[in-house]
Amino acid sequence: MIVLPENTQQYVNATVFKEVAKAAKQLNLPVYVVGGYVRDCLLNRGAPKDLDFVTVGDGIALAKKISENQKQKPKVAVFKNYGTAQLKHFGFDLEFVGARKESYQHNSRNPQVENGSLEDDQKRRDFTINAMAISLNDNDFGQLLDPFNGIKDLQNKVIRTPQDPHVTFSDDPLRMMRAIRFASQLEFKINEDALQAIYENRKRINIISKERIADELNKILLSKKPSIGFALLFKTELLHEFFPELVALQGVDEVDGQVHKDNFYHTLKVVDNISENTQNLWLRWAALLHDIGKPKTKKLIEPIGWTFRGHEFVGAKMVPKIFKNLKLPLNEKMKYVQKIVRLSSRPTALVEDLVTDSAIRRLLFEAGEDVDDLMFLCEADITTKNAKRKNIYLKNFKEVRKKLQEVEEKDKLRNWQPPISGELIMKTFDILPGKEVGLIKLAIREGILEGKIANDYDAAYNFMLLKGSELGLVQGGEKKDIK
Repeated sequence: MIVLPENTQQYVNATVFKEVAKAAKQLNLPVYVVGGYVRDCLLNRGAPKDLDFVTVGDGIALAKKISENQKQKPKVAVFKNYGTAQLKHFGFDLEFVGARKESYQHNSRNPQVENGSLEDDQKRRDFTINAMAISLNDNDFGQLLDPFNGIKDLQNKVIRTPQDPHVTFSDDPLRMMRAIRFASQLEFKINEDALQAIYENRKRINIISKERIADELNKILLSKKPSIGFALLFKTELLHEFFPELVALQGVDEVDGQVHKDNFYHTLKVVDNISENTQNLWLRWAALLHDIGKPKTKKLIEPIGWTFRGHEFVGAKMVPKIFKNLKLPLNEKMKYVQKIVRLSSRPTALVEDLVTDSAIRRLLFEAGEDVDDLMFLCEADITTKNAKRKNIYLKNFKEVRKKLQEVEEKDKLRNWQPPISGELIMKTFDILPGKEVGLIKLAIREGILEGKIANDYDAAYNFMLLKGSELGLVQGGEKKDIK
């Protein structure tokens, strides 16, 4: 039994704990707060909104008693199969469970449970840093119960399991993903025995739903330095089980002295770079997938060397399948990632070539409101260790940004809508839907993008009349024969 350090006492004296302690005392039940709350307090990360409580007795009865004691009577959600209950109150999501032992069937991560002691309950938890408990009982209120030296592992920044890691990970394979996620979020090391156990049990991840795996992947991607998690996923070969497209990026080929960079580790660096500037999960996904088409497009061309021509278009086509396989959303978020991947090389091409207004207009037209995100990705994609070369690229991208702003202020092409509609074309020339309408709309769009006409109604209208005339159309519907 360890008394909590002074700086964590502030978290223990909150109203919520006093109310839980009061209800537990009324029922004559010992009660403890456990898990992530305790860990984060000791790490001084602030108080999370999810609180887990263990009682040596009936957790459901305790939750109901707490609700009963409140004026508002918060609703208690009961999950009898798991012996748990939840309620929202005091600004927290509270979960209660009776202390228990667990045993597992080989083909399921759902345990069979029986009543147990507090230490039994702590032992069944995933990691020592999540197995600590704070007493809320009168005789030792605020004291830390830490039978597996979790506080020492916090100090040493180590992820370790309370029991044999093979048992922990085989029983619930999602814990392998959680170990790597915590290592990424907290920037901790995974204990060598646990790391080896993840590798040896990696096939067990296939009994976990893709939705749960994707949830952990998203949390890893939202880490301060996502490369920690993805490097561990690769090292343990967990990644090989559910994300082979990313694994395919790894490796360097050499033919007659011609080599290319390792696109897997390059990608991880890009994700880390972009994570310094954005919390946008889907932009981080775009960074993770921006080179995903390279293995399919890799080709050695003499004397140029290794090329990956069209990899961004191939990669964009791969995005829906990857999202579907990982059970990620197949909606506007996927389309956003697909668009960023497809356009990921365009600003770089502008840097390498002469930047024309026409090229800038086309980029604004295609990227729309996402052009700033696209530029963030391209800047993050500069992973060269040559400082001089890096500064040149950054300077050039700065010029592209400046040009984008100038052209946008002049031509208003973000989320561009044609100033002339198909309906107006048909009405003007008294024609039915057909190829002429499409040809005129395309001509107007190209005229604006090439800078031949202004992006406004009057210029587009006059251009429409000109193009209609070239197609043998006249206002009012009389069609000329063009010989």
